[in-house]
Amino acid sequence: MKTTLSDESKRETVERLAKANADFARRFPGESGQRQPVHTVYGGAHLFKSDTTKRLGQLALRSLDEYAPDARGFARALELPGDERLAETIYTRVLEKLRREPVEDFRIDFEDGYGNRPDDEEDGDAVTAANEVAKGIADATLSPFIGIRIKPFTEELRERSMRTLDIFVTTLVEKTNGQLPSNFVVTHPKVTMPEQVAALADLFDLLEKALGLEAGALSMELMIETTQAIINERGQSNLPRLVEAARGRCTAAHFGTYDYTASCQITAAHQHMTHPACDFARHMMQVALGGTGVWLSDGATNIMPVGPNRAAQGSALTEEQREENLRVVHRAWKLHYDHIQHSLINAFYQGWDLHPAQLPTRYAAVYAFFLESLDQASERLRNFVAKAAQATLVGDVFDDAATGQGLLNYFLRAINCGAITEDEAQRLTTLTREELLSGSFVKILNNRRGQ
Repeated sequence: MKTTLSDESKRETVERLAKANADFARRFPGESGQRQPVHTVYGGAHLFKSDTTKRLGQLALRSLDEYAPDARGFARALELPGDERLAETIYTRVLEKLRREPVEDFRIDFEDGYGNRPDDEEDGDAVTAANEVAKGIADATLSPFIGIRIKPFTEELRERSMRTLDIFVTTLVEKTNGQLPSNFVVTHPKVTMPEQVAALADLFDLLEKALGLEAGALSMELMIETTQAIINERGQSNLPRLVEAARGRCTAAHFGTYDYTASCQITAAHQHMTHPACDFARHMMQVALGGTGVWLSDGATNIMPVGPNRAAQGSALTEEQREENLRVVHRAWKLHYDHIQHSLINAFYQGWDLHPAQLPTRYAAVYAFFLESLDQASERLRNFVAKAAQATLVGDVFDDAATGQGLLNYFLRAINCGAITEDEAQRLTTLTREELLSGSFVKILNNRRGQ
């Protein structure tokens, strides 16, 4: 075919484009395929013990036994989708999860869940918490993901925040001979400007060097709790600038429902997870951080599933009091379940939990979300792979290559959270374990084309 442009004449244009594509790929690497926890449980630093997560699981099981001792009652309280078989599957897997791994991510809190205390007291609690983490490492009792939440870097609190970080990390590293827990992270709350994030990254650099830690060993997650974190003073999206200031250390961005709605001047009576202002902020987070590999997490339901009536010493609750407790707990469970479903539908696969009685509904909501659409997703992925990237029509849903990757991500998340097992995923999708865990739909198709 006759062409006008020579390779030499296009060279400069091609080089500029290649550089731009490489820069884009660096900024937007996509999902890593690594396990993302389905929640973060927050607890005051003064209360943390090496076996805290185990005790939370026991309390969660006790709540389930008291207020939903069987699958039918649990399904009725949450209005679970599907038939009795699905309800039984969800209930069984929730019980198994609570016994095996009740908490996926725990945050030792020196901020809202701890409060402002005398310096000597917070110093002591930072040392004690670090020693308990060290004990948890030795005893293998920590959650798979763990970290601390420091205070914000405001003028009033920055010195206190930095001191707590220093004491905790220094004590922990000395106690463990340089070992940090797996997936350790520092939560940076109420971030408003890149300079605060850069300051924390600077502290990480200094601590790593002084304590002999590997460069990059310390990671952070940012809490998006203010309007300024969403839009800066120039009317620009502030989120990319915040993440860039972390210099590769930011693993996640967590949405703070109640501080954010308060910053929008929304009154307390209307501060809740599904307020339109929250949907706007969360979507801004998705648009700004989509494809960057930074995990997104939603906030917490602040209505606790706790019965209002407690029996006095040596006495029992009346039938009326027990029924009231049941109604209150079931109502709070249903609210929590609905909030989690709202998050999942909008692609926020992680959220906060504040009470052990919220753990059953966290896992029930996550499992229901994945299991309800399992058969359809399995059929679509099987057909897509069989056609080797040729478009296919299953029912009334038309798939393309991006959807193929989305379906693969669905199965990876379902496996990681415990909704389905690897064996079930292999059987339902016809993919091998290696193909599933590769995390790349393109790689799977390319390999199969070569067969």
